[in-house]
Amino acid sequence: MLLTPGPTPVPEFIRKAMSELTIHHRTKEFEIIFKNTRKLLLEILNMPEAIVLASTGTGAMEACVTNLTHKKALIINSGKFGQRFTKICESFNIAHTEIKNEWHTAVKVENVTEIIKQDKDIDAIYIQICESAGGLKHPYEQIAQEVKKLNKNIMIIADGITAIGVEKINSANLDAIITGSQKALMLPPGLSMIGLSNEAVQKINQKSSGYYLNLASELKKQKTNTTAYTAATTLIIGLEKILEHMKNIGFESIYKKTKLRASATRKALSSIGFDIYPKVPANAMTTVYTEHSNEIRKILKNKYNVSIAGGQDHLKGLILRINHMGLVEDFEASWIVNAIELTLDELKIRTFDGQANKIFSSIMFKGEI
Repeated sequence: MLLTPGPTPVPEFIRKAMSELTIHHRTKEFEIIFKNTRKLLLEILNMPEAIVLASTGTGAMEACVTNLTHKKALIINSGKFGQRFTKICESFNIAHTEIKNEWHTAVKVENVTEIIKQDKDIDAIYIQICESAGGLKHPYEQIAQEVKKLNKNIMIIADGITAIGVEKINSANLDAIITGSQKALMLPPGLSMIGLSNEAVQKINQKSSGYYLNLASELKKQKTNTTAYTAATTLIIGLEKILEHMKNIGFESIYKKTKLRASATRKALSSIGFDIYPKVPANAMTTVYTEHSNEIRKILKNKYNVSIAGGQDHLKGLILRINHMGLVEDFEASWIVNAIELTLDELKIRTFDGQANKIFSSIMFKGEI
């Protein structure tokens, strides 16, 4: 049972769709598929334009940095992936500054606006909606709103790799939203997508950058239902199918169910002694602090057939991260909290009494808080 916060399991109907005979990417057949995929993508991203790239999410991050920062970037760094924006800027010698916090601490709106007031060179802000290194939620909506009041020309780029498909994104003041295939969209890794505002498109066309990750050349081609270079045809076929499936279920229904599952999991694990790690948790995953992380994960995998994630860098061996992204079955979510409680019993940390599953089930299935 794969319950890591990416990659997520690929549903059987998606695997079957992607296993059909390979088609050529410069054909009317593929153009029809791409046109429908792009239409669905614009809907879930809630943006005027969208680009699909044959790269992981890091490629989309790099493309946004190089194409949308013309002067100086402000980076919100509360984890591994905020830090990645900084490393991208460093790689291209792009002027930047950052607000750095511990991985469980969200950025404050006033800290961002104060820097904007003091530094007139900043023309792009990079922030994670969910910083998956610790499961943290940033107040991206409030930040975008307040920054636009100060300077509407500053680009707001939101990394939604672990947020798209999990919650409804308020894109009103965002200029770019990044996502990837292997999270809530439940595809294999290798595809990234960027939603763009009209203002971002205008800025990209004023001064584009790069060759393969040149967003101006990609956007020009993708508006005609093809890609600038060889398309990841198999993954795009899978993307069309999963977006159709999610729309049929109802995006709002998925968001509601994911939120409920996240809340039930957090309360279940809190009830058996775990501390929730992020001060403001995102619904993409539940992250708890424990110095027994390595032992718990080992028993879960070997005895209970469950794979969840630990921490990285200074949090290695200190946290557990349990995925809620995608079409997670209720029985899977129920089983993981039960298996964790059984593991605590085996490690002689807490005697098993079924408390975690009782709390989870009361919230998830009976609506009791």
